Amino acid sequence: MKVRDIALARSGDKGNRATLSVIAHDLADYPLLERTLTPERVQAHYRDIVRGSVQRYTLHHLGAVHFVMNDALGGGVTRSLALDAHGKTLSAAILDVSLDLDLP
Repeated sequence: MKVRDIALARSGDKGNRATLSVIAHDLADYPLLERTLTPERVQAHYRDIVRGSVQRYTLHHLGAVHFVMNDALGGGVTRSLALDAHGKTLSAAILDVSLDLDLP
């Protein structure tokens, strides 16, 4: 099972930080997201993009986990040469993460 099977994701930017929210379609699936989408796993998934730390915020009542990824946008929107300087497509990448704890 992949994240896309049970959740949707949204991403954005703030300076040189990317933000990412993963929201369960059904609150019953939230514990699986919370257990498997750790800051370490998210940082490893975006290792070629995120150069700084990753913080996670759990939003139990919304069935969501929210991540702040520092030093992730090549210096920020006005300085980056990245095709997606705003980090809007980062949410598509998280949807492919396996929810099996034994898989990357």
